[in-house]
Amino acid sequence: MNVYPRILDLQKESEYKSLFLFGPRQTGKTFYLKQHFPESEFYNLLLSDLFLRLTQRPQLLREELLARGRNLHQPVIIDEIQKLPILLDEIHYLIEEHNIRFIITGSSPRKLLRGGANLLGGRARTRHLFPLVSKEIPDLDLVRALNYGTIPSIYLSPEPEEDLLAYCGNYLKEEIQAEGAVRRIENFSRFLQTAAIINGEMLKFEAAASDLGMPARTVREYFHILEDTLVGILLKPYRKTKKRKPVSNAKFYFFDTGVSNSLAGRCNIRPKTELFGKALEHFIFTEIRAYLSYKKDRRELSFWHTYTGYEVDFLIGNEIGIEVKGSETITEKHLKGLLSLSGEIPLKKKIVVSNEPRPRKIDDILILPVPYFLDSLWGDEFAGYS
Repeated sequence: MNVYPRILDLQKESEYKSLFLFGPRQTGKTFYLKQHFPESEFYNLLLSDLFLRLTQRPQLLREELLARGRNLHQPVIIDEIQKLPILLDEIHYLIEEHNIRFIITGSSPRKLLRGGANLLGGRARTRHLFPLVSKEIPDLDLVRALNYGTIPSIYLSPEPEEDLLAYCGNYLKEEIQAEGAVRRIENFSRFLQTAAIINGEMLKFEAAASDLGMPARTVREYFHILEDTLVGILLKPYRKTKKRKPVSNAKFYFFDTGVSNSLAGRCNIRPKTELFGKALEHFIFTEIRAYLSYKKDRRELSFWHTYTGYEVDFLIGNEIGIEVKGSETITEKHLKGLLSLSGEIPLKKKIVVSNEPRPRKIDDILILPVPYFLDSLWGDEFAGYS
């Protein structure tokens, strides 16, 4: 089994602070924690016997940990807390009164957010674990990543299409239904396919609702369910430009390219096709999002699109504009969005990520092949400017 070193580092932080660790299923949370905290007390709430025992008597957690006394190895790991949110009251007490540190994981914080669970009042910081990123994968196979994504077990699988079908069927549908988030799973399944097809496009709830034969409010709620269960994210538009009026519609991206492709029925995505460009944009989004989270970079990630058609795929803060093109030859027509945006705000870097073979520069716009961009990103060349 290949074990990729993860960029996320919780060891120093967990020495003085409790942590929530959120991430979709199979991103490697449990494996990461067992690898990095092998001596810690570990409560995996997916184990039916443990779940039943703590459901009947939540105070057992407190009694067992206090009984360990000085032999207690910290941090204590509570895996999949959304299965039993009532334990958070016991955890709160143990943090406050006994200074015990925890790492509390969840693959779906929806129940915690919507159910009024005790979120520990700032006593635990929140961190996220994403699918593998390029920095964690030696000799990244870009075409494989664009087709099948980078969920560890699927990226490494000899049958990634079959594993993606199982993941999308068992997790995205059954898990969400099990949470009571939706009443009719067949309607939600149809919605998932539509959401995957329009992945990376600006959301128009009324149009999607009309296609699905559902009320717009239901479609809107379904997208928020995907956000709350970490399946995707609504990317907000940058709206601070004055000369050219920006749109107010958000974009939606799934957390992984493979999941989106599987739900949409897309396969065999190759260079020099329109789908390649869309998949590349999605992949770059996942890389930037993970980078900002892992580096604790507070700059907002957004996009810019005007009613007259000017567009920049991603904007980090108000400093870095990034356009993603699957083309092997970037020309002046590909630069219009960046040039228009730089006329409104003083961008410190303007970048086109492309499939060109070598980096080059047109005036002050960097044309970067995908590997060069990824190396620059994870090499902190686009870190925040003072």
